[in-house]
Amino acid sequence: MKKLFHIAYDDDIKSGLTTDIYFVRTKKILEAKGLKNVKVVAEITVSSLPDKWKWSILAGLDEALKLLEGLPIDVYALPEGTLLYPRDYRGLRIPVMIIEGAYYDFCIYETPLLGFLCQASGVATKAARIRKIAGRGKILLAFGIRRMHPALAPMLDRAAYIGGFDGVSSIIGAKTIGKKPMGTMPHALIIVFGDQVKAWKAFDEVMPEDVPRIALVDTFYDEKIEAVMAAQALKERLYGIRLDTPGSRRGNFADIVREVRWELDIRGFKHVRIIVSGGIDEDIIPELIKAGVDGFGVGTAVSNAPVVDYAMDLVEVEGKPIAKRGKLSGKKKVWRCPRDLTYLITPFSVQEPPSCPKCGHKMSQMLKKYIENGKIIERMPTPDEIRDYVLKQLELVEL
Repeated sequence: MKKLFHIAYDDDIKSGLTTDIYFVRTKKILEAKGLKNVKVVAEITVSSLPDKWKWSILAGLDEALKLLEGLPIDVYALPEGTLLYPRDYRGLRIPVMIIEGAYYDFCIYETPLLGFLCQASGVATKAARIRKIAGRGKILLAFGIRRMHPALAPMLDRAAYIGGFDGVSSIIGAKTIGKKPMGTMPHALIIVFGDQVKAWKAFDEVMPEDVPRIALVDTFYDEKIEAVMAAQALKERLYGIRLDTPGSRRGNFADIVREVRWELDIRGFKHVRIIVSGGIDEDIIPELIKAGVDGFGVGTAVSNAPVVDYAMDLVEVEGKPIAKRGKLSGKKKVWRCPRDLTYLITPFSVQEPPSCPKCGHKMSQMLKKYIENGKIIERMPTPDEIRDYVLKQLELVEL
């Protein structure tokens, strides 16, 4: 069947069609020269992070494990949602995943494996940064799927959610995380009605009770005027108003928010929350919160987040340490202090947990064995469990 869209299906990815050609050629050479069974240890690390980020959130592990499932290999990895630095306390690169087995058996999967981890980790990290800036009490909604290929919607929304967002707008993304999709209304609905009040009341009349009544209030008139109109029309049923004013008409966005908040409060509508969207990013969130914003719809900043640039390297062949220049040979263990998230890398043979070089507390071994001879042996946490894990770690770090 001819494909309608330029996407790779599950079978395309699992069969190696999304890899780089030199891995296919490598596999052919190994077979021709009788090296199919040479056992190696490969590790995935990152040497630096984009945009001066100090830390990142590991995401995409669930897809990475499904990609490698069924291969005659063992896989160790940090748990999904782990907050980590590119290097440990001594400046050594931190492995996020270790693969053991014949290189012939998994070499063609390096390209999609890195793709799963790099992009999802970038989105989750950006989401976590915005959550850290906004604080735990503000509403964060992922609105970014329209900026990316629609085939990526489930991954984008899942990564944003586990990174700390409260909800996602796409139907399939919400299904992926086991939630209901969240959103308000488009300007088009109001324009079709030709009247804001009629559109808001129609929304209230038609939508089920579990859908929050959030009115878009910047279509025809000044934002504060439409906000008051919406509050007077729906009264106590109005959960909030959304400002999506385009940049060309926005002026000082924080001042607009202050005006709206004042006009609502002075008329007895203090219960009405203010949600803003459109061009929201890290730099403007603090000022908008100070002005009175209760929640943010964030699109492009999250969906188009820079990737975390992971790389895979061989560090051991047939039990002997060996690596290319710039990388450290040998299988390793990753230790982390539960108190301050300080990392320490040691040879894999180290058994006794080291003490944290900062606080002296015993460190925890972070790498878990997820795949044993092709079988996934570790239960994968739910999106909610991963999100909770991320939020707890965020309390221990600064941006």
